[in-house]
Amino acid sequence: MGNLGSGFDTLAVAVRLYLRVRVVDTRDDGAAMLTVVKSTPPVRGKNAVERAYQAIARWTGLKAPSVFVEVESDIPMTAGLGSSAAAAVAGLRMFERVTQPLPEGVLLAVATSLEGHADNAAAALHGGLTSVIEREGDEPVALRWQWPEDLRFVVATPSVGLSTSKARAALPDSLPRRDAVFNLQRVLTLVHALQSGEYDLLRESVRDRWHQRARAALVPQLGEVLALDDPAILASFLSGAGPSVALVARGDFERLEQLLASTYERAACPVTIRRLTVHQSSDVARETVASAPGRNR
Repeated sequence: MGNLGSGFDTLAVAVRLYLRVRVVDTRDDGAAMLTVVKSTPPVRGKNAVERAYQAIARWTGLKAPSVFVEVESDIPMTAGLGSSAAAAVAGLRMFERVTQPLPEGVLLAVATSLEGHADNAAAALHGGLTSVIEREGDEPVALRWQWPEDLRFVVATPSVGLSTSKARAALPDSLPRRDAVFNLQRVLTLVHALQSGEYDLLRESVRDRWHQRARAALVPQLGEVLALDDPAILASFLSGAGPSVALVARGDFERLEQLLASTYERAACPVTIRRLTVHQSSDVARETVASAPGRNR
């Protein structure tokens, strides 16, 4: 889940929606190819897991076997919940598993080259809350922050998908200085509030003037959800490029789920409501790949 309101292309958090890869066959041919033989749900065209495996092979120059896998994902596609970043990281971790451990900076650099931005890739690699620094001519750097254990997300995902490319095309080419300063003030406040437990600052700290209002026409009920005034809602923001919209809360989750659902029902917009927690470490990525069964030939 990227951006978190004011942290456009900078902040992301890993939530407990998972993409799992299972090896069904390998061939020690040095071809460094990965083939998805089955994907649930189906993916049109070349799978991001395949692209990432081949990209890291080109980047490192390492010889690797051909790998045949099955992919199963809980993460809805084109929903602003990081499905493409998760798939890319899965392909990188698979390559690492069948070759050798690789520096985290290299993995993040390749994932960023595939994604076009580093925020969701960093969260998928490291887990928890991350911020990123992209450096010209050098590898990006991810910084890890602690997401408070008592904070949860209630996320509404309308049935209309929204590609990242379309959402980015809606953004302006330039911003007034006052809007740039507005977001910088708030993203620093957001990180401070999460680390210090000053939750009364969260609602203000996720306010944004860089991307959300530019995307409002593409995201059903975005304005209505952001305007919800309820004491249980600590913060609300567009998740990634959308169209998912997230609330942050400490409790009263069932009522907030009903509140979100009714907001979309009034607009006759089909929606899926999820209650999500944060995955604080990236160990699941390594374990999933490491335990995947298969055979060599």
